[in-house]
Order: sequence, then structure tokens, then C-alpha cells
Amino acid sequence: MAIGGGAHSTWGTRFGFLMAAIGSSVGLGNFWRFPYVAGENGGAAFIVIYLVCVVFIALPILMAELSVGRHARRSAVGSVQKMAFNAGAPGIWSVAGWVAMAGGIFILCFYSVVAGWVVAYVFQMGTGQFMGLAPDVVAGRFEELIGDTNAVIGWHTAFMIVTVGIVSLGVTKGIERAVTILMPLFFTMLLALVIYAAFTADMGGALEYLFTPDFSEIGPQTFLAALGQAFFSIGVGSAIMITYGSYLPRTDNLAGSSVIITGADTLVAIVAGLAIFPFVFAFALDPAAGPALFFQTLPSAFAQMPAGQYVGTAFFLLAFIAALTSSISLLQVVVAFAEEHTDFGRTGSAVFFGVIIWLVGCGAAFSGGFFDLLDMLSGSVFLPLGGLLIAVFTGWVVARSLMRHELAGASNLVFNTWRFLIRFLVPIAVFLILAAGIASAFGISLPGLQG
Repeated sequence: MAIGGGAHSTWGTRFGFLMAAIGSSVGLGNFWRFPYVAGENGGAAFIVIYLVCVVFIALPILMAELSVGRHARRSAVGSVQKMAFNAGAPGIWSVAGWVAMAGGIFILCFYSVVAGWVVAYVFQMGTGQFMGLAPDVVAGRFEELIGDTNAVIGWHTAFMIVTVGIVSLGVTKGIERAVTILMPLFFTMLLALVIYAAFTADMGGALEYLFTPDFSEIGPQTFLAALGQAFFSIGVGSAIMITYGSYLPRTDNLAGSSVIITGADTLVAIVAGLAIFPFVFAFALDPAAGPALFFQTLPSAFAQMPAGQYVGTAFFLLAFIAALTSSISLLQVVVAFAEEHTDFGRTGSAVFFGVIIWLVGCGAAFSGGFFDLLDMLSGSVFLPLGGLLIAVFTGWVVARSLMRHELAGASNLVFNTWRFLIRFLVPIAVFLILAAGIASAFGISLPGLQG
């Protein structure tokens, strides 16, 4: 049962927490990017490397973030600050929470614009506006959409209203209630789409593309791609898991929950490939289309296939659910902070910061350059920097005994392995992501990582 509002609430059930955490991880980038990157980097060989990165890099950071949140039961900034105080460390370590929260805010500012495109496509596909159109005409529809700033802002506004509305209702009555409906619906629809693709499209081509190992494609760039995909896919570094961890009861086994979250996120990414690529290969489309796959390539296929109107609508509904469960987690991070430091209350905080994020998102809708800047700052700087700071903080600053108390449900072998990884391997790996992201943003080629 929830205890009031804000950072001192608790999840009503463990299932609700898991659905919320998995929903925050399963976003639009996860939905389209993993299958594409896997196919372009050696298929099954890439997936093996990716799984190793998830287990040895993303999972330890997730365990660390949940531990920090549950220990302090405050916002991301407050949780890091309190744990630092209890560890006898300087309060300046709260900068880790600030950096992670800033990264999450930047993401939501442009993410909500992209989610608005998805909402537009749900309605356009559902009303049959694409059916029977030639591929070039369907592709042109997307250009028309993003060129119509008023329409983009309208859809962006609608999406933010839904996001603010859910978050303003609270942790249990809003977020938990929403995800316990949305995530099971998401899994059911995704599985149904895979079954439909297996019987009507080229599942063999998709399986070959995703699961045939091509070791000739493996190189330093492949490892960096797998590392980055694992880090960003799980959703660490953005203060979400610290915030969500603050609502967990002491009885929860953080190590076990972390394994479920990372496993479910990875499974969804792989299954999404089995839902998308059979249609891509059945219609001889470009599997390396990247973001265009979502709004130009796949709609072209849906426009030509029997029952395409319904299949396409289901696909974009899946994308909408993925976007919404991620957006409510991103907004909750800053709302939890506002509840701690202002007199706005939950609803006031959700509306206030929702409006600010909406305004910045409008700027991103008007300017592609500003959109790219928000993307670059969040993905290349703030998220990896936040993850790096949390790794150093929990691995080197917080006492071993304090972290062992938070991870009491883990065996000695699991804890000792976690501590070794978070102290040595994770900081090096996340630093590589940070360095590569900054280098890419400024057009600098790192030796051995071209490709």
C-alpha cells in the first residue's frame, strides 16, 4: 500500500515494480535499434557479445542504482546525497544524481516529439490513410508530417498530456496501475505480431539475419556497438532506476529483480526483431534503414499487405506503449525531486515540469539542430557520465559493508563478482562509451574504432 506521495511511496506489488522498470527500459530505441544493429554487426555473433555486455556491464550498474535508491528512499539527487552522508563521503557526490537527472530530462524533451510522431501514425494507420499507396508516397507522408510543425506540436502536446496525467496520479494509482495494464498488453500484442509474421511473411530471412553468426563483421567497433547498446537499452545512467528503487521495500531481492529486468528487456529486443524483419524481407525492403524503418520502410510494407491496416495499427500501438512507459519513468525522476524540494505537490510538480519539457520539446520540433543537440547531450554526455559516476561512487566511495547490506539477497559469490565488476570493469567500459560518444559528437576518430 502506498504511504502518501512522493519519494516515500512504495510499490503496491513486486509485479507492479517489475512492469514499471521493464517498461522504462523497453523504449522506441530498444524496439527498432537492437535488431538493426545486431544484423549489421554479425548477427548471432553480435548478440553473444551484447549478452556479455548486459551481464557484466549493464546489470551491475542497475544493481548499484537500485541499491542507492532503496537505501535512501529519496529522489535520485537526494538518494546519492544521503548515501554519501551515511558513507562519510562529501556531499558533492550528489552531482551523480544531478547529471543522471539532467540526462533524463534532455531525453524526454525530444523523445516526446518522436512519441508524438508515433501517435500520429497510430491514427493514420488505424484510419487506413496509407492503404494501397506506393512506397514513395508513404515515405513522403513522413516528410510531410515532420515538415508540418503545427501538427508535430499537436501530437507532442497530446502525448505529454497523457504522460503528465499518469504521473500526477502517483506511484501506485498512476504509474503502477498504468504499467500493470500496458506491459502485459504490450507482451501479448508483440507475441501475436510475431506469430502473424511467422505465417504470413519471411520468418526464415529474419532468423538468418539475426541469428547467423558472421565473425568477419566482428571488430573493435562491434564491441563498442554492443557495449553502447547494452548500456542504453537497459536504461541505466538516467536516474530512473535510482528513483524507482526508492519505492522498493526492504524485502525485495535487488539482484534477482535486476536479472529479471535485464532479461526481459533483452528478450523484448530480440523478439521485436522477429516481429519486424519478416515483413522487411518479405517485401524486399532495406533492413539497414535505421530510424526510417519505423516511419517509412515498414509503413510501406503495411500499405501493401492483406490486413495491413490492422497489423500496422497494432505495430504503432506497440511503439506507443513502449514510448509511454519510458516517458512516465523519465518524468517521475524530476517530479520526485520537485516533491522533495518544493511545495508544488505531486500534481503541481508534474504539470510544472511537464510544461517546461513540453516547451523545450516544441523548440526541438521547430529546429532539427536543437533536436540533435538534445540527443547528443543526453546520449553522448550525461547518461554515460551519470553511469560512470554511479559506478565509481558505489564501487570506491561507499563502504563494502553498506553495499552488502543493500544487496543482502545476493549470495557471496554474486556480491563479490558484482563488487569486482563495478570497481574495475564497469568504469572502464562506460568511460569508453563516454569517450566514443563525445568523439563522435565532435567528429573525432578514435584509433581502432573506425567502422
